[in-house]
Amino acid sequence: MSVSARRRVGASTLAAAALVAVASPAPAAAAPPPYDAVFDAGLACAHFDLGVNFDSQPNTIFREFTDRNGNVVRTINAGKGSDLTFSNASTAVEVSLKGNGFVTRTTLNADGTETVALTGHNVVILFPTDVPAGPTTTLYVGRVVYERSAEGVFTILSTTGESRDICAELG
Repeated sequence: MSVSARRRVGASTLAAAALVAVASPAPAAAAPPPYDAVFDAGLACAHFDLGVNFDSQPNTIFREFTDRNGNVVRTINAGKGSDLTFSNASTAVEVSLKGNGFVTRTTLNADGTETVALTGHNVVILFPTDVPAGPTTTLYVGRVVYERSAEGVFTILSTTGESRDICAELG
């Protein structure tokens, strides 16, 4: 299972950690499960913080392809991927997905954009700044093609196959 999350994951995770650090002491309660990534409500799911755990190390192969000048023009990442657990951080409802085969083919375009083709089992998280606008977290089994701008905005170009709305299952 591949997760097409972006560099923005770190910022949202840090923001969530900062909120916990400045919160006033609360009565003793069970500690929330640790998340590998947290997306604030409104980023990956509309009404709740989305926690994501990577339950296994991905078994993947990564290759770069260069032009005659040594510039990377394409990459391929393929393998089994990670087992993933998605959690509604408010209710602790979880959805677990086994790592299944995926292939990610990325073409680096001259204008600084990237065209990415995903096949197999892939989770795509769209933020409100993406096209179409999120927040959505969707498992695609099939093919997804999107363009990523130099600023990190995803624009979905096409999808085929089956999709599964993770936010709806957790909501």
